[in-house]
Formats: sequence, C-alpha cells, structure tokens
Amino acid sequence: MLLDMLLLMTPQGGQDGGGSLLGFLPFILIIVIMYFLMIRPQVRRQKERQKMIDAVEKGDNIVTSGGIHGKITGFTDDGKTVIIQVDDKVKLNVDRSAIGSVKGKTGPIK
Repeated sequence: MLLDMLLLMTPQGGQDGGGSLLGFLPFILIIVIMYFLMIRPQVRRQKERQKMIDAVEKGDNIVTSGGIHGKITGFTDDGKTVIIQVDDKVKLNVDRSAIGSVKGKTGPIK
C-alpha cells in the first residue's frame, strides 16, 4: 500500500514533478511546526530561568540542581558563585548555574 502511494507520487513521463518549491513544502512545514512546538518554548524557559538566577538575593532559600537545600548568605567577589548555608556551621560555595529553584525569602541572616 505504501509502495503504491510512492509510485503514484513519482512524476510520470511529461510532468515536471510539481515544481521544486512544492516538493519542499512538507519539509518546510515540519520545520515551522518544530520551531513553534519545541524550540520556541525551550528558549522561553531558558530566559525565565536566567531571570530567576540573576534575581537571587541574600536570604533566599534555594534548592540546587543536585538537591541541596540552603539559604543564600552571600556572593563571591566575581558574582559567579553563591555562598549557601545548609546547617548552623556549614556553608558551601555553589555556582549560580547550579541553582535549580528559589523557594522564597526567610528572616534576616545572622
């Protein structure tokens, strides 16, 4: 059945095959559909995540992509890493890109 359809779609002796643009129309439509269903939403999510990472402040409760829960107590001089407090005397330096989500603010930091 599929073979019959393919044979019917092939151009016969005196036909030009429907034009070159018309032959590429299905591929163009597939690319446009992929853009709107896959690529565009992914770019939007990346922008939202970058806004969230740029907006973190001292005192925010965060969860890293590795699953570590903590409170931001400061930033390093270059601003690329954050210092999070996970227990009373335990502080970790974590890259900003490792922040998975921001849970909200807490009280003042001692």
